Amino acid sequence: MVEHLCVMDEHVIENIAAIRERIRHACEASGRNAGEVKLLLAVKTVPAERIKIALRAGYTLIAENKVQELKDKFDALKETPHTSHFIGHLQTNKIKDLLKCNVACVQSLDRLELAEKLQQRLAPEGKTMEVLIQVNTSNEESKFGVHPSGVAELVRQVAQLDALQIKGLMTIGLFSAAADKVRACFRMLKNIQQEIIALNIPQVDMSELSMGMSGDLEMAVEEGATIVRVGTAVFGQRIYPDSYYWNEKGNQAK
Repeated sequence: MVEHLCVMDEHVIENIAAIRERIRHACEASGRNAGEVKLLLAVKTVPAERIKIALRAGYTLIAENKVQELKDKFDALKETPHTSHFIGHLQTNKIKDLLKCNVACVQSLDRLELAEKLQQRLAPEGKTMEVLIQVNTSNEESKFGVHPSGVAELVRQVAQLDALQIKGLMTIGLFSAAADKVRACFRMLKNIQQEIIALNIPQVDMSELSMGMSGDLEMAVEEGATIVRVGTAVFGQRIYPDSYYWNEKGNQAK
């Protein structure tokens, strides 16, 4: 059993090193500094002990898609230093549980109702939370995220809530083998970022673009990603399709 764990340890660390190399090459190809791009480990379905392998090696930015998994692993991970983000669809009735788990950033803020509920929970305790605005760049009805045409208005509204600190935008690119269509999603997010910056809205920071996953991170980096979310290429294939973990609208009950 110990030998088996050691092999797993090596695979996780080797896989992360390979991802860092991919990021470095993509940055070089697009004239960027590799230090501009953070690797976020998507740890959905990954047991706490395997997550700790990465954390102890210094890769401490992780994210869950489901609040229940966040809760289930919280006690096992809380003594190991790390930064936790949330990247799945967040229902308002799960906010209380999420806030108990020391989440530093909700990357999937996509509606004013959610922002207001977060504000109501955070403000009385004098707490703040970083958020990214999730944008539906692929225009798929099954995907969550604000429509591109509504981003500026949502940003203006959320900026009025002093417990929330807007740090940028997030998108889930099109799940497609057509590279040009996937790239168009990332390019659109970059364009929206530039449009928001030009509006000069008070209390709004647009420095982060969270986009790109295991299969398309190079394109995302080339189009301006500052955070890439990688799970499969580090921890291995999972038994459900990506749509299950990303809580698309047809899968909310799962």
